[in-house]
Amino acid sequence: MNSRKWTVLALALALAAAPALAQDYPSKPITLVVPFAAGSGTDGVARIVGHKLAERLKQQVLVDNKAGASAQIGAEYVAKAKPDGYTLFMATNTPFSANPSLFKTLRYDPIKDFTPIVRVGELPFALAVNPKLPVSSTKELLDYARAHPGKISYATPNSTSLVASETIKRQAKVDIVGVPYKSSPQALTDLVGGQLEMYVVDLGSGLTTLKSGKVKTLAVTPARGTKILPGVPPVAQAVPGFDLTSWNGIFGPAGLPRPIVDKVNAEVLAVLAEKEVQEKLANIGFEVWPSKSPAEFAQYVGDQLALWTRLIKDAGIQPE
Repeated sequence: MNSRKWTVLALALALAAAPALAQDYPSKPITLVVPFAAGSGTDGVARIVGHKLAERLKQQVLVDNKAGASAQIGAEYVAKAKPDGYTLFMATNTPFSANPSLFKTLRYDPIKDFTPIVRVGELPFALAVNPKLPVSSTKELLDYARAHPGKISYATPNSTSLVASETIKRQAKVDIVGVPYKSSPQALTDLVGGQLEMYVVDLGSGLTTLKSGKVKTLAVTPARGTKILPGVPPVAQAVPGFDLTSWNGIFGPAGLPRPIVDKVNAEVLAVLAEKEVQEKLANIGFEVWPSKSPAEFAQYVGDQLALWTRLIKDAGIQPE
């Protein structure tokens, strides 16, 4: 048999096997890797979605927190995983949109090493300050920072907090000092305790604290505002043109078979359509906004990479 016939036979076998692959999947527990610490906003989303996904797939979905290095540890782990659908990645704009501009070298490629499956939604952020700081609005915070150069410290546990804070710093022309953190919960604890004066915090990990009065919530980062904190004005009121949020989605390693991609996509979309899931996610500060298809999500990931590249350049942030 010549090589052409072998090729045709191999293709026919592959096409015949595809439906069976999707039908048999999953036959064992799935690991859903989260590149941030337990208690973070992404972790909360992963646990709510993962629990319901497990019910639909009739297999355990185990959340595995591989935090550190600005989500690089988790990203590299998934990039090297076997593309069989049993290692999935619940990730954000940090490893896919921001890290390529925040680091001189990465041990993974945000486009080539992953298979986009489905966008889950957005995680809005809020500008919060320690309650002892004598300010009650973003304008007052900026005026205070100008009157006390170098005296305001802000937390940077993730790319969105970093880029948002640095953008405010540059556009408002204030002298404030960044303090790196490994996790959002620790940064929030230090804001409440007075070790920090300012923190652009994701609503996923900070909503309860923001509503408790333990910190002052001055603004939200999306220019349109957010229905989760309807009475809080956008940062853009004091910093014209400011508009920033974080997105969240599920990926697999590169080479994930299309039948598995389509099955996970369909099941996650079904989960996100449930009113109970939407309410639970809203309660932890997350807005459901799913992509319609894997192709749409892949396009979105590419567009976001271009957007964040520009944001980071404009903010004057130098790669590490």
